[in-house]
Amino acid sequence: MTNRITGIKAADVIFVTGSNTTEAHPVMGMYVRQAKAAGKKLIVADPVRIPLAEIADIYLQINPGTSVALTNGMLNVIFAEGLEDKEYMKEHTEGGDELKEFVKQYTPDRVAKICGVKEEDIIAAARMYAGSKKSYIAYAMGITQHLNGTENVMSLSNLALVTGNLGHDACGVNPLRGQNNVQGACDMGALPTDYPAYQKVFNPDVQKKFEDAWGVKLNPNKGLPVTKVIPAILEDKVKLLYIMGENPVVSDPDTEHVIHALKKAFVITQDLFLNETSEYADVVFPSTAFAEKDGTFSNTERRVQRVRKLASVKGECKDDWWIIMNIMNRVGYKCHYDKPEDIFNELRKVTPSYAGITYKRIEKEGIHWPCPTEDHPGTPVLHAKGPIRNGGKGLLKVMEWQPSPETQNKKEYPITLTTCRILYHYHTRTMTDRTRAIHFTAPRKWIEINKDDATEMRISEGEWVEVTSPRGSVFAEARIVDTVQPGVAWMPFHYAGGANMLSDAHSLDPISSIPGYKQIGVKISKVSSKKAKALANKADKEEIMYYANENPNAIRYKEEGVEKLLMEEEEKLLSGAPNLIEMQDKEGEEFTKSQDYMVKEQSLISWCRNDSRKKARKGKAGWLPK
Repeated sequence: MTNRITGIKAADVIFVTGSNTTEAHPVMGMYVRQAKAAGKKLIVADPVRIPLAEIADIYLQINPGTSVALTNGMLNVIFAEGLEDKEYMKEHTEGGDELKEFVKQYTPDRVAKICGVKEEDIIAAARMYAGSKKSYIAYAMGITQHLNGTENVMSLSNLALVTGNLGHDACGVNPLRGQNNVQGACDMGALPTDYPAYQKVFNPDVQKKFEDAWGVKLNPNKGLPVTKVIPAILEDKVKLLYIMGENPVVSDPDTEHVIHALKKAFVITQDLFLNETSEYADVVFPSTAFAEKDGTFSNTERRVQRVRKLASVKGECKDDWWIIMNIMNRVGYKCHYDKPEDIFNELRKVTPSYAGITYKRIEKEGIHWPCPTEDHPGTPVLHAKGPIRNGGKGLLKVMEWQPSPETQNKKEYPITLTTCRILYHYHTRTMTDRTRAIHFTAPRKWIEINKDDATEMRISEGEWVEVTSPRGSVFAEARIVDTVQPGVAWMPFHYAGGANMLSDAHSLDPISSIPGYKQIGVKISKVSSKKAKALANKADKEEIMYYANENPNAIRYKEEGVEKLLMEEEEKLLSGAPNLIEMQDKEGEEFTKSQDYMVKEQSLISWCRNDSRKKARKGKAGWLPK
């Protein structure tokens, strides 16, 4: 992020695009709501009618993949009406004349047709954003996870630079990171082209610095981005895959493609829990959780913060740094650290942006990098003296909107599927699905279908459907909604055997190598009644086994012993009877009294769940939490 998280509350205008903020980043979503309640203006652009759209001053329900066109259209209005910051552009940008000439073709009328929104809303959004020097852009993976994701980000940079909304508080271009220490991992060099702090591996001076520091010869060649590692395994270019804190069987595109590669490679996983990827591992290193270790995290606003051990370590789990240190020693690189602070102090010596940050300085409050010296206060706002490029001049980049080839075969795949995150689950559910109440709220995948499309396909709420792309098919329960436009469907990505069975691993953003998770061409069809019954029965059994395996001593389930009881208790359960059940099964085993669960047969009772979109989404539950 160029700016602070809390700066959003000081902004006059907030532009949220490609982010379901209240669900994927609920703390940030709270700040947006607080700002709106304080009278600030809110623009939302997203293909899904997210909760923030309900309170937005302007909501642009754009077609998936049209962000570049929208931004170009807004720039057209800004230049045509003289709303650009001419002084800032003259002093701090280059390429302005070319951009101004280029966006003339992106008239509001043309862009409205591309994006599927009203012409007057595009004009109003442009005027609102350009009308303040405190206009704050917040975006997430709805911008980046496209075949042109890099250009989507650059187009937002154009918007900020042209209006002078960079380099001071309450403005900027602010990506909301998807996980708690993604920023820190990138800072530490967990990228195929970088040493810590984005120092390039192919820069000879940088290479020499790290060779001197570490006393070993280093490879100057770029590595592979994660999305190109899987194909490289299948091409015999990669033999060993070391996976830390990731679950690519669920999170990476084209699941079958990933599994095929994992079966071929020697796979090491290092994680808190066994997951879908661990099933293909040759070696598993159990590692500690955040509350079981000391260290630092760097959050989405570049704030470096202390992490402190609060819980005792169970079993044979070890800290990540300890595991890596021992592996390095065993493969021949001798090194020793006693604690994470030793590693951090080594980092400071070779990383200018972290040089001034010490454990003592961040004992009570974190510091934003860059922080070059120990008397430096940190940098909450980047680019205060102009963009950190070419003498303080930001590049205004001309970008043509191009439709995704993934969604052009409308005859065979008429629906554009977009994926998203939900409030209840985190990433691939490796952690959140172990919490029973969360699992109950969102136990399995579903797909949201526009009500008009559902009528045309004769699909009703709760029915099982088959979703097919060129990569494969998945089965899911249908939820009929008015939050997506006709021709668009939505599916959460968290579930194994779900959305990423359908996504494409081969067509990638040419710059960042990111897959097009947000635009997948699919067809949807209702399954036969026989298939639907089989899928429902399978889901029921999985729910029963989840709770039985989770706490076998407190919950003992035997279907034949509870069926009669359930018929008698159905009315009481639905009317909110006390959540205490004591019963005997046929063999005389007594069910434990439980204040946490009550028994309920899935085929008898339909349970309505209200999610954060305040929609009644019908599901079925086997064991209900109190």
